[in-house]
Amino acid sequence: MTNLNRRTFVWASLLGATSLTPAGRAIALTGSLQDVGSLAMAAPKATIYTAREIVTLEPTQPSAEAVAVVGGRILWVGSLEETTAILGDQPHDVDTTFADHVIVPGFVAQHDHPVLAALTMSSEILSIEDWVLPSGTVPAVKDKQDFIDRLTAAVAAAPGSGEPVLTWGYHPAFYGSLTRAELDAISTTRPILVWGRSCHEFFLNTATLERCGLTREAYAAFSASAREQSNYEDGHYWEQGMFAILPHIATMVASPERLQAGLELSRDYMHAKGITFGNEPGGILAKPVQDGVNAVFSSPDMPFRWSFMPDGKSMVGMYADDAQVIAETEKLASWYGGMTGMTSKQVKLFADGAIYSQLMQVRDPYLDSHTGEWMMDRDVFERAFRIYWDAGYQIHIHVNGDEGLNRVLDTLETNLRRNPRYDHRTVLVHFAVSGADQVSRIKALGAIVSGNPYYVAALADQYGKVGLGPERADEMVRLGDVSRAGIPWSLHSDMPMAPADPLFLIWCAVNRLTTSGRIAGPDQRVTVEEALRGVTIEAAYSLKLEDEIGTISPGKRANFTILDANPLSVDAMEIRNVGVWGTVMEGRILPAGGAERKASLDLPGESKAERAFMEAALHHALTVAHGPH
Repeated sequence: MTNLNRRTFVWASLLGATSLTPAGRAIALTGSLQDVGSLAMAAPKATIYTAREIVTLEPTQPSAEAVAVVGGRILWVGSLEETTAILGDQPHDVDTTFADHVIVPGFVAQHDHPVLAALTMSSEILSIEDWVLPSGTVPAVKDKQDFIDRLTAAVAAAPGSGEPVLTWGYHPAFYGSLTRAELDAISTTRPILVWGRSCHEFFLNTATLERCGLTREAYAAFSASAREQSNYEDGHYWEQGMFAILPHIATMVASPERLQAGLELSRDYMHAKGITFGNEPGGILAKPVQDGVNAVFSSPDMPFRWSFMPDGKSMVGMYADDAQVIAETEKLASWYGGMTGMTSKQVKLFADGAIYSQLMQVRDPYLDSHTGEWMMDRDVFERAFRIYWDAGYQIHIHVNGDEGLNRVLDTLETNLRRNPRYDHRTVLVHFAVSGADQVSRIKALGAIVSGNPYYVAALADQYGKVGLGPERADEMVRLGDVSRAGIPWSLHSDMPMAPADPLFLIWCAVNRLTTSGRIAGPDQRVTVEEALRGVTIEAAYSLKLEDEIGTISPGKRANFTILDANPLSVDAMEIRNVGVWGTVMEGRILPAGGAERKASLDLPGESKAERAFMEAALHHALTVAHGPH
C-alpha cells in the first residue's frame, strides 16, 4: 500500500460505519482523492489549520502546509490543495490563525512533579538559576551574600509579624554551608525555612524550631540515622533527618491555599511552555492529596492532559502478597478522572540517590570520598521488579549513578533470562552518571533512556570541582553515545529539578553549554531534530503513547504546539528563545496566557485533618521526586 493509500485508509476509517459503507471503504483504499471526497457528505465538520510551516516529524512527510482536524483527531496532513480535495463536500473551515507561525507536534512532559513544583514555585525562589514564571522572572542567586540580602528583604516584606517565610533553591555546593545562626541574624521572631535545591534538606532558624516544637529532647528521640543526618545546633536537616522533621514543619511548608495557588501556577507555566501532555512517575498515594490535585488538573478547561504512574516502591512496602501488590496498584485508576488518568500497566521504581544532593551510587569514589545512597534495598528492588515484570508492566526506574545503573541492568538481565519479554521498554530515568561501556549493554537488554540534559548546563562546572571531578561531570547524560548506539531516548525536566520547558531542554541537549559558557562533553551533543523528537514522539514512545501523540499524522490526537519559529531552522543557540504562541489540544485552540482558570480545593478544614493532609502532601512530593531514604 502506498503512503497516500495508507493515509487515506486511516482517514476514511475515522469516519466510522455511519459515514462509509463497505463499498465506500473499498473506494477509499484506491487512493482517489475525488472518490474519497465524494463520500464525506455525511461527515462531521472539520477544521483545516494552515501555518507558515508544519513540522510533522513523520519521515515520509516531514513538513506540510495544512492539517485537517475533526473531533479532536487529525484527518489529513498535506498541502492545502490536497487537504481541501480530500475533504471534498465535507463541511469545513480554513483557520489561518497560525499563518505566521510554525506548528510542531505537541510537547510531551515525560516526567514532572506537579505537587513538588506547586510547593516550590509558590515559595520565595532563591535558586542557582533564573526562573521565568507567568508572574515574572526570578533571577538566579549570585552568591551567598546575595542570598542573605534577598532573604532578608523577603522576611521584611512578609505579611504579619509571625507568618513563616519559606524559600527554596539554596545549594551548598554553590554557596557554602548555611547555619541557624545566620538565619537568626535575619530574624529571631519570624520562622524561616530554607528548602534546599535538592528538595532533600532544610535549614531552619530558632523561631521555626520553637514554633514547631523541635526541642533538643525531640531531636534526641530521632532514630540514630536521622540524628546522624541532622545538625541540631546549625538547624540543618538532610535525608533521614529531613524526613524526621517533616511532621513538625509540614503546615509551615504547605497549606491548602499554597497548594492550590502552586498548582495553578504550575499549570499556567507548563502551558506557556507548549506542553500538551504530561506525566508524573510515582503517582500520589495519598487520596486527599490527589483530590486536591484533581481539583485543578482534572478540570475540563485544563490546557493539557496529565497522567500519573504508580509508585511501586510504596506498593511493595505495603503488601506482602505479590498478587495483592498488582491488585492494589490497579485499583488506583479509580482516583483519577476528567483530564487526569493513570498510566496503563506502568510503574516507577527507584535505584540510587539524587544528583542534586550528590547521593547517586558511583563506581569510582567521589572527590571527597563520601558515599551515595540506595533508594531501595536490593532485596526490595528485586522483588518489586520481579512482581511488575511478571505482570507485564513497563518499568520506569529512577537511576543517577553508574553503580546504580549496574544494579538496574543486572536486575533487568536476570528477569529477561528468567521470563523473556519482547518490547518491555524498561526506562532508565535521569541517566546522570554512566560509563561508555554501559551503553552497549543498555542496547542489548532492550532498555530505553529518559535523560535530563539540564544537569550538564546547571551542574557540570561546579560538580567538576565538587564531588564528581571534571571528566564525569562533563560526560553526564551521555545522549550522544546512546543515540549512536540506536537506543531510543527522550528528554524530561523532572520539574522543579529543571524548568518544565521543552525548548530549553532541546537547547541543553543540543548545545551542552554550561553556566561558564563552555561546551561540556561535545561528543555527547545531539542534533536538533533528535532533541525535538525527544520532547515529542520519543517521549510518547517512552509512555507507550506513540500511536496517540508525538507526531502530526492522521488518526492521532490533534495536539500541536504553536511556535514563532522553526527550532530546526534557527541557530542552535537561539532555540531557547523561540516564542511559544500557545497550543492546540485535541482541537481546542489555547493561546498562552489565556483566560484565568480557578479551581477550589475541597480539603478538610479541621486542624488535625489539615495537618495530616499537609504531611501527606509534603511526604509525597519529596518521595516521588527522588525516593525516600
